[in-house]
Amino acid sequence: MSKKEKAIKTNAMRILDKNKISYKVKYYDCQEFIDGVHIADMLSQPYEISFKTLVLKGKSGEHYVFVLPVDKEIDMKKAAKAVGEKSVEMVHVKDIKSLTGYIRGGCTSIGMKKQFPTVFDQSVTLHSEVIISGGALGIQIFISPADLVKVTNGKVEDIIFN
Repeated sequence: MSKKEKAIKTNAMRILDKNKISYKVKYYDCQEFIDGVHIADMLSQPYEISFKTLVLKGKSGEHYVFVLPVDKEIDMKKAAKAVGEKSVEMVHVKDIKSLTGYIRGGCTSIGMKKQFPTVFDQSVTLHSEVIISGGALGIQIFISPADLVKVTNGKVEDIIFN
């Protein structure tokens, strides 16, 4: 690992350190972000442990964070029910940075500008370790699901199409 890589600390990593949560970091070259499946393929990582972070807005105007495997699609009805909304919709990509502090492809449920209610797909509990974005393009965090749910004050629900 180069000195530059060691020096990169994202907000997500600082929060994990502050909470004394164990995690590993992987740095990789990312010139262009397409989607999580592309990154998992590029790094030969299993989809079922590679999780993406989506930001949605409820009918009430509140924002919510949903974390699910990169190859799965969120079920909007299940997602809305999980947060007590009549309906939810995706936040526009152009609004992600101003809302969360993170860019598309670097968005993680840890350390957003505001801690939004966070819901993890129930499949997260099937693994001893999962991979999430590290808070910037080219950085991944490997973390235990229990620690991830705890540090985000999240909850676990069925939120994907079966």
